[in-house]
Amino acid sequence: MSTKFPSLNRSPLLLFFTLLSVFLYLPPIINSRTIRTVDSSFHFSDDSSVTYLWPLPSEFTSGNETLLVDPSLSLSVFGNGGNSVIVREAFERYRTIIFKHVGSSKFGTRDLGYDIGKLSVIVHSDDEELQLGVDESYTLLVAKNNARSITGEVTIEANTVYGALRGLETFSQLCGFDYGTKSVQIYKAPWFIKDKPRFAFRGLLLDTSRHYYPIDIIKQIIESMSYVKLNVLHWHIIDEESFPLEVPAYPKLWEGSYTKWERYTVEDAYEIVNFAKMRGINVMAEIDVPGHGESWGIGYPDLWPSTSCKEPLDVSKNFTFEVLSGILQDMREIFPFELFHLGGDEVNTDCWNNTPHVKQWLKENNMTTKDAYQYFVLRAQEIAISKNWTPVNWEETFNAFPEKLNPRTVVHNWLGGGVCPKVVEQGLRCIYSNQGFWYLDHLDVQWEGVYDAEPLEGITDAAQQTRVLGGEVCMWSETADPSNVQQTIWPRAAAAAERLWTSKEAAPRSNTTGGMTLTRLEYFRCLLTRRGVQASPVTNFYARSPPVGPGSCYAQ
Repeated sequence: MSTKFPSLNRSPLLLFFTLLSVFLYLPPIINSRTIRTVDSSFHFSDDSSVTYLWPLPSEFTSGNETLLVDPSLSLSVFGNGGNSVIVREAFERYRTIIFKHVGSSKFGTRDLGYDIGKLSVIVHSDDEELQLGVDESYTLLVAKNNARSITGEVTIEANTVYGALRGLETFSQLCGFDYGTKSVQIYKAPWFIKDKPRFAFRGLLLDTSRHYYPIDIIKQIIESMSYVKLNVLHWHIIDEESFPLEVPAYPKLWEGSYTKWERYTVEDAYEIVNFAKMRGINVMAEIDVPGHGESWGIGYPDLWPSTSCKEPLDVSKNFTFEVLSGILQDMREIFPFELFHLGGDEVNTDCWNNTPHVKQWLKENNMTTKDAYQYFVLRAQEIAISKNWTPVNWEETFNAFPEKLNPRTVVHNWLGGGVCPKVVEQGLRCIYSNQGFWYLDHLDVQWEGVYDAEPLEGITDAAQQTRVLGGEVCMWSETADPSNVQQTIWPRAAAAAERLWTSKEAAPRSNTTGGMTLTRLEYFRCLLTRRGVQASPVTNFYARSPPVGPGSCYAQ
């Protein structure tokens, strides 16, 4: 069906030019129901089934009307969560995004007869605790004014404020600026959307040890995560290269930072956690033990087995575990999320066998180095659990001693496929990050591979499927820093975000060949750039490659 234009109260001259423009552009838009902008109408498919929302909602219906949104859009919040600061601040953020190009004009204003003048948000619960599995479902209704209502309105209904945040993001994507009328419009109205996430854990790992990211850069990344409804920032704060975080219990630890300017204070960490919570995003911190710990010994050399053997951390000393406990205690005050990542990957234990006092300790305790690795991981888990955390470990721990892991353990898959099926069969929970698809530092992995990766691959039992918490894309920073990190993350991370949010029925795998998903992703990449996110072109062979020549964002 053809797009319907709203009835506008214009001067005769303006009406003439408007009608002229309609006739000039009539051939491309006839029989079209796609969401368009003036600049991009000739780039997008005329297939009425294309819906430019990312991630695609689980269920939705749309119509064929175009509605105008009043730039003075008002907000009313109802329900037990009606006093939520989170919702009201989010509304102001989205107002800035939606009406960025709408302002007072020195050429005078026009009465455009707005169809939408009010946004009503109903939040049933006043509980704002943000934890794994929090209800993020919402319904969104966009309806034109009728005889019973002077102004039309948009209604978002959610059980929690975090569901309301997801609804606000979807609403913002429905709104587009029309340069001809200088107004914000909603296409394909009326809309009814009923949406919820497919997985509870939808993450992005950010490595701040290999390169340091100022907190403003981290905030930009968190903000961009909210645009695709990701809900966990996995903050890989510390590694062998640097220890940038302040730990009050052991103040010399951050002497392992690159420089005194590349550090995070406790206040910085609080700020990042609170900034993320306002966007419905948890922060899962990681300290990777016992390997990847060389930077710890800059401030406390006793943590090294010797000056020639600086990792794994010294398993033979109680001091090592005292420091670990002190770190976890201080971090417990900063990070309220129930999951804490203890690492456990890539542990080369040869060093322990080659250090006399550690070798003697192994002999006295009748341990092999493999036994000592298990001992360290399990003792670290006990410390974390004693501080009311659920431990997360990389898959090497499961591969080495699966029956010994604490039953609460969440195993983080990364080496390849086939791990999560084994994990959930044993009754443990799993996070999927297969490096062949979801490691963003692998620049030759194109968006199709990211999109088609499936966290539930090889798991058919319904009960076992529930033990896959979800997944995350990983931004390791050996070759990324503030100059190029956003280009490396986006838009490929958005492909994974849709896999994690949208049901398989709404967005099936191998949905890429027909071009519809590519068209939507290209449009979303342009939406990111309009919002100030330095997202790379979608189809360049190597991620973060610049454009090959001049042209529209929409034409790639």
